[in-house]
Amino acid sequence: MSNTWITVLGISFIFVMTTLGAAVVYFFKNDIPRKVNTMFLGFASGIMIAASIWSLLLPALDASANYGKLNWLPVVIGFGIGGLFLTFLDKVVPHRHKSANVDEGPKSALNNHTKLFLAVMIHNIPEGLAVGFAFGAAALVGQNAAFISALGLALGIGIQNFPEGAAVALPMRNYTKSRNKSFLFGMASGAVEPVAAVIGYFFAAYIAVLQPWLLAFAAGAMIFVVAEDLIPDSKLDEFPRLGAWGVMFGFAVMMILEIAFG
Repeated sequence: MSNTWITVLGISFIFVMTTLGAAVVYFFKNDIPRKVNTMFLGFASGIMIAASIWSLLLPALDASANYGKLNWLPVVIGFGIGGLFLTFLDKVVPHRHKSANVDEGPKSALNNHTKLFLAVMIHNIPEGLAVGFAFGAAALVGQNAAFISALGLALGIGIQNFPEGAAVALPMRNYTKSRNKSFLFGMASGAVEPVAAVIGYFFAAYIAVLQPWLLAFAAGAMIFVVAEDLIPDSKLDEFPRLGAWGVMFGFAVMMILEIAFG
C-alpha cells in the first residue's frame, strides 16, 4: 500500500469508527450504563495520554534536535499553547457539559442537545489535529515506516472514537426522540476530525520548522481534554477502580499499537 493510501486510510478510519459507534443507537434502547460509561471514558483517557507521549511529545523532541540543549523549549511552549487553544474554544463556543449540566461559553439560545453536540465536537478537534500532524510529519520524513507509525496513532484514536460516537448518539435520543437524528448527531460530532486532520497534515508537511511545535500543540490539547473533561466525567469518585482500570487498559492498548507500528 502506498504512503498516500495509508494516509487516506488513517484519516478516514477515525471518522468511520465514530460513525459505527453512533450506529449503536439503532440496537440499544437505553443510555450507556454509568459503570460502562466510566470504563469508556477511562479507556479514552488512557489512549489519549499514551498517544500524547509516544506519538506526539517524543517525536516533537526528536524534531527539535536543532535547538540543541534547548530542544525542550518548542515542546513545552507548544504543549502549553495546545491547552490555551482548548481554553479559547471553551470561551467562544457555547456548549454544555453533560455530567455537570453546566453551560460554558457565551450565552446562546441554542437548545441543550445542540450544546452537548458542540462540546463533543470541540474535544474532537485535537484528536483530528494529532492524526494530521503525525501524517504530515511522516510526509516530511518520506519513509514508509513513519507512515505506518502514524497509522498506529490513527488506529488508537479510532478505537476510542467508537464508544465516543455511542456516547453522543444514545443520549441524543432523549432529546430528539428519533434514532435517525441521534445517529446523524453522533456521526457529525466526528466529522470535524478528518477536517482537522487534513488541515494538520498540510501544516506539518509543508511548514517543516513548525513540526515540533505542532506535535506538542496537539499533545497539550489532548491532555487538556483528558484533565478537564474525560477524567471528571468518568465519575472516578463513584467507580474509582473501573475508571482507573479503564485508563490502564487504554494506555496499554495505545502503547502496544505504538510499539507494533512504530
